[in-house]
Amino acid sequence: MTVTRVLTGITTSGTPHLGNYAGAIRPAVAASRQPRVESFFFLADYHALIKVQDPARVQRSTLEIAASWLACGLDPDQVWFYRQSDIPEIPELTWLLTCVAGKGLLNRAHAYKAAVDKNTAAGEDPDAGVSAGLFMYPVLMAADILMFKAHSVPVGRDQVQHIEMARDFGARFNHLYGEHFVLPEAAVEENVATLPGLDGRKMSKSYDNTIPLFAPRDTLRKLVFSIVTDSRAPGEAKDTEGSALFQLHQAFSTPAQSADFARAFADGIGWGDAKQALYERLDEELAPLRDKYEALMARPDHIEDVLRAGGEKARRIARPLMAELRRAVGLRDLREQAGAKSAGGGKQARPQFKQYREKDGRFHFKLVDGDGQELLGGGGFDSPRDAGVRVARLKLEGASDLREEDGGLWLGDLRIGTLASGVSLDAAKSALQAFVEEGA
Repeated sequence: MTVTRVLTGITTSGTPHLGNYAGAIRPAVAASRQPRVESFFFLADYHALIKVQDPARVQRSTLEIAASWLACGLDPDQVWFYRQSDIPEIPELTWLLTCVAGKGLLNRAHAYKAAVDKNTAAGEDPDAGVSAGLFMYPVLMAADILMFKAHSVPVGRDQVQHIEMARDFGARFNHLYGEHFVLPEAAVEENVATLPGLDGRKMSKSYDNTIPLFAPRDTLRKLVFSIVTDSRAPGEAKDTEGSALFQLHQAFSTPAQSADFARAFADGIGWGDAKQALYERLDEELAPLRDKYEALMARPDHIEDVLRAGGEKARRIARPLMAELRRAVGLRDLREQAGAKSAGGGKQARPQFKQYREKDGRFHFKLVDGDGQELLGGGGFDSPRDAGVRVARLKLEGASDLREEDGGLWLGDLRIGTLASGVSLDAAKSALQAFVEEGA
């Protein structure tokens, strides 16, 4: 049974609002209940430090966001729900990736480039006010993803570059040290709900136009009634297109409810009545969740226990992988080397698969023996998944079922690649068998 790992990070830099709920929380909680999916949700408090220097705000946001997700139905027993800073292996992996990450690639990261462009336009030094944290943000994000071997990372289109960079860093590490990381795919959320705020622009903390997700009932009504509308009077037909009131109502309505609201617009509903209808629709959905949220907020000790338990659950994955990575780069117990020499000449290194991307952008793989000599390989694939499928088949079937035919290597009806020059099929099969037996 194939299982897909999906990873989502939530930066702890503000209070969740209606846009966060409709665009991220509600769909993510629903997706976490799908079969054959392992869902990882983490509070990205290290990331928050890049732009928030108010310790109380970071702490409060962590509490509010954790309570919001739990109130909205996230089940910590069925998913991995943890705080980034509770996983010490993540900053350690960040350093290992930093040592293979190209500075030229980091120079092209959107957030860094935007800061440099803004400084340049203002006649400032290009790096004025730019922290190393902002510059290294993509490496930390790559560590978040690669640590848990996520297959899929749901992101908006503006975040796709970060997933591509994580793939590049992971592929470079795999090429140098053997295959350790799954290369993630971006799951672009084309149809994610983007809600308008009080002023009609996208609801965002940056615009100060948000409606907090769990605002008290009186505050919620006051904010809804402050939404900007045009001057059309009661009785005049009103457009649903471009209407913040209608878009907000639609995001919290059934198709039938939304159709009724659209007819009311066409019939000339007054803005006050429209706002009251929106308020009632929002409160109907949010009231039971608000009760759960307020109960959770009153128990920070319980939320702390949930996050610590989630962190320990996540570390059961992170600890052994970090031990494997430390050994791969040479951070090893010195007695291991001494013991190998005293036994008579050193241990034979095991065969390894390496996956990598060439300068032409195409994807390749190869199997090398303990001395680094290539035994077989394949490449020129448009997608890393094509290379990964072949590597997976070789690991599973190659030692017994690999055959040579028409100048290439085959498993069933799948062409794998070719033998390296001077290498026999038996030698390649022997290495594959050794790979399997040593638990690579």
